[in-house]
Order: sequence, then structure tokens, then C-alpha cells
Amino acid sequence: MTSNQCFEIPESWLHIELGDVVDYGKTTKVEPDAIGPETWVLELEDIEKDSSRLIQRCTFSDRKSKSTKNAFNAGDVLYGKLRPYLNKVLFADSDGVCTTEIVPLQGNPAVYGRYLYYWMRNPIFITYVNQVSHGVNMPRLGTDAGKKAPFILAPMPEQKRVADKLDTVIARVDACRERLDRVPAILKRFRQSVLSAATSGSLTAQWRAENHREEDWPQVQLSSVAEEFSYGSSAKSSRTGAVPVLRMGNIQEGQLKWTDLVYTSDPMEIAKYRLKAGDVLFNRTNSPELVGKTAVFNGEHDAIYAGYLIKVRCSDRLLPDYLNYCLNSPAGRDYCWRVKSDGVSQSNINAKKLAAFEFLLPSVREQNEIVRRVRSLFAYADTLESRCAAAYGLVESLTPALLAKAFRGELVPQDPNDEPAAELLKRLANQRSGEGKATKGTRAKRAAPVAPREEEPTSVE
Repeated sequence: MTSNQCFEIPESWLHIELGDVVDYGKTTKVEPDAIGPETWVLELEDIEKDSSRLIQRCTFSDRKSKSTKNAFNAGDVLYGKLRPYLNKVLFADSDGVCTTEIVPLQGNPAVYGRYLYYWMRNPIFITYVNQVSHGVNMPRLGTDAGKKAPFILAPMPEQKRVADKLDTVIARVDACRERLDRVPAILKRFRQSVLSAATSGSLTAQWRAENHREEDWPQVQLSSVAEEFSYGSSAKSSRTGAVPVLRMGNIQEGQLKWTDLVYTSDPMEIAKYRLKAGDVLFNRTNSPELVGKTAVFNGEHDAIYAGYLIKVRCSDRLLPDYLNYCLNSPAGRDYCWRVKSDGVSQSNINAKKLAAFEFLLPSVREQNEIVRRVRSLFAYADTLESRCAAAYGLVESLTPALLAKAFRGELVPQDPNDEPAAELLKRLANQRSGEGKATKGTRAKRAAPVAPREEEPTSVE
């Protein structure tokens, strides 16, 4: 068994090369001046990697392309030969033209188009093309290598059954993936709703009623309940050292992430910028969407903070976690958006503007209850997020598993009445041979009146 024949297949199937049945690399070129304004123009970026989902459909009038294109017809398999590890394959549902980095392949009496489409998404084919592609930064599958690619030929009726079954089951997988894709946005909205309720008083309204606490929630400026607003270190850090230097990238989703760290060993810097548990870190410079993100330092590790961060130290009236919730809430994000100063590519919020932030301040006792409830709800959201990620991983593995199963002959039952693949190829070869003889005979008959000229040599020495 060769490297292309690495697993068992039904007796009526064949291990062959793609070029035995498909004219890989044969294309019809079209110049821009011959393309109609409403013609579909497909580029590689229009195809989503791995899923082969069409992201967008543009016409020639949309793109106004100036380069030569490959023409294709409805029913063609469109294979992205550039960076083939991206696994971009599309089954054309209408005629059009595409970049020359996409190779149109046609079905024929030996190969059913959708069967070919699924084979080119098969892990075996992908592994092969990744091994033989040439080019370091922009690898491509060459024509000769494409023709020598492994191919599993099934009887034609079974090719159709396999393709039909894959259409059904992969559509279900794609539907499941689309639903899971919506979960992160739903959880983000949930967390924002929790913060909005937590910082407006609605989250603990029942708690106040049960505890007979009719306390006011006065509106205060941060400057009145915080003791310190300090900018971080501007000294250069390194990848190794004694103490981590927390940067804006370490603030993610209202928490500190202890990854991608840089360090310092300068004792003066460490003494000046050392953080204490309960310090709130505010990102003062970032993109317009991210400036103002905030997290609480809980003393997990000894650390200092970098210059794009502002350290806020709260008074006894304000819990750090509650301030974190306020600044990360929809109202807090809206405040940051309104007061930021925009530069060319980044925005800035200075300590003065941060100190002027106004929010509702309940009692410390109620702040503690708010923190407890928010942590509980966020833990629930985190659990759902983890389960979603695990489910997404399973879904991502389903399509390759289904494709592998399909091309082992295990997805649909074999029909003993199907013409075996070997007989199919033999029959088609005989048909071509018969057509060739007929064509040759016709040509000979037409050429008969022309006698060879004796002065013309029949061989060259």
C-alpha cells in the first residue's frame, strides 16, 4: 500500500491520482475588458477558511478588477491554490470569473462535482498539499503536484450518495457552528446587563427591601472617594527580570491576565511603582474602543505598572471591585468615549478626566453584596463560555471526521449493483478510444487526396 493508499476502502473503489480523472490546472483566461459589469468576480478573501463559506459576493462593477481572471461555470469546484493550508474550496452556484490563484475544476463522467468538492476539503488531501506546496511566505500548490494528488474514486452512483449525505450532515454542523458563534456576543451583552444593573441599584433592590435598607445612592465624583491617581513607569522593560510590569494588554474583560509579561529588575522602579492589593488600574491610552478598560490588582504577584496605565487607590468608602464595575459598565464606557482625546491612531484619557468621573455610590455594605452577586453571575457566564468553547471544539472536529468517514466508504452503504470504479474508468477509456479512432479515420479520409512529396525527407539524421 503506497503513501496515497494509507487506509482501506471498499473493493469497488480505487486509490488513484487526481490527474487521472480531473484536468487540474487547465483554465480559461479572461481579460478585464471582456468581463461584463454584473459578472461575479471571486477573490480568495471572499471564501472563509476551513468552512468554505462564501463571505461576500461582488460583481465586476463592484471591484473594477484590472487583472486577468480565470473563468468558471456553475457546478465547478473552485480551489484556492495559494496558501492551501487555509483550506478554501467553493462549489460554484453560478458562472463567474476568479483570481488566477483559484483553480476551477470541472466534474465529468468519472467524477461527480460535489464529491470532488468534498474530497478537496478532506484531511488527506489537505495534508498532501501542505507537504508539496512550494514557497515559504506564500506557498502554492503547483500544477504537477496537483495532478499527482491522491484521489479516491468511488462508483458514480455512490459518489452522488456520498455527496448528498455530506450535504445534509455538514449543513447541520454548519448550523450548529452558527448558533455557537452567537454565544460570545450574547454572553457579552449579559455581562454588560449585569454591570448596568449592579451600578444602578436594580441588582440589589430586593436585597435592600429584605434588609429594610432604604439608603440613598448619592452621585459622587471619583476624586471625592479616591486617594491617589498615579501614572505608571515609562522605563524600558525586558522579557526577563525580577518583577512583572503590567501593561494595557494585561487588562482583558475587566480582569488582569498574567500572560505576555515583561519585567524589570530596577530597584528604584520597583520601589516607586509597586502595586498593592486593591489598586485599580485604568488604561489611559489605547484605541478609541479600548481606552478606559479597567481591572483590579488583587496582589496575586509582586508587580509594577507601565506608563499607559493610571493607578487609582480607593478610600474606605469605595470598594475597588465596585469601582471596576462602574468603569466597565455601559455608563462608564460611555463616559470614556465622551471625554477621550483622539490622536492619529490612539485615544487618551488623563488623570484629571478620570477623577471627574461621576457614578452612584451605595453603602460599603451594599457594595459588598453587589460584588458577591456580580461574581456569582459572572462565574455562571464563565461556565457557559467554557462549555461553549468545548462544544465549538467538538463541532470543528466533526466536519473533518465526517469527510474522513465518507472517503473510507463508511458514511453510506455500498450497493453491489453499482458499476465498480475500475470498470467505470475502463468503459470511459474505451469510449474515448472509439471516439479517437473515428476522428482519426475521418481525418485520414479527408487527407487521402494529398500525396506525400518525395523531396521532403521522412526523417532527420
